[in-house]
Amino acid sequence: MSVIQVRPATLRDAKAIAEIHVAASQDAYKALLPAAALDAMSVQKRQAFWREAIDLCEPQVIVAHLDNKIMGFAGFDRSRDKGTPATTGEVWALFASPEHWDKGVGLALWDATRDGLQEEGCTKATLWCYLRNERALRFFELAGFKRELGSARTTEVGGSRIEEIRLHRSLV
Repeated sequence: MSVIQVRPATLRDAKAIAEIHVAASQDAYKALLPAAALDAMSVQKRQAFWREAIDLCEPQVIVAHLDNKIMGFAGFDRSRDKGTPATTGEVWALFASPEHWDKGVGLALWDATRDGLQEEGCTKATLWCYLRNERALRFFELAGFKRELGSARTTEVGGSRIEEIRLHRSLV
């Protein structure tokens, strides 16, 4: 029986990461964001972003794979939020290909992300999530994250205003 493996991403993984990012976003956000914004998502632009991230290690990028087929990815690093201590890490992104949802990919990625943040000396992890993204909120809450009261903010995506909230959890 094959087991989901997680490893650091390489530049060769950037296209697969971009394809998963676009497909998962288009599926997960179809009830949240305007269709035009989702349709405008570009694998080419995402690939350029993720190539640069992998090249600069900012954020650190990992991939989950089974028999060398990439099923999902995560990006993590120190928190980008102003005023947070250096011991606060952030999950910048965690996406599984829609065909692999509910198959353990997210958990494998979260476990590796948590380990990576701990190796960097982080004692707390945060992330931002769309408030109406029930699937993601449920996943992260099952992983021990709690909603941070008073952190809700509104951001503009594709001409629509959408609320997001910060979640946090201890890593110790």
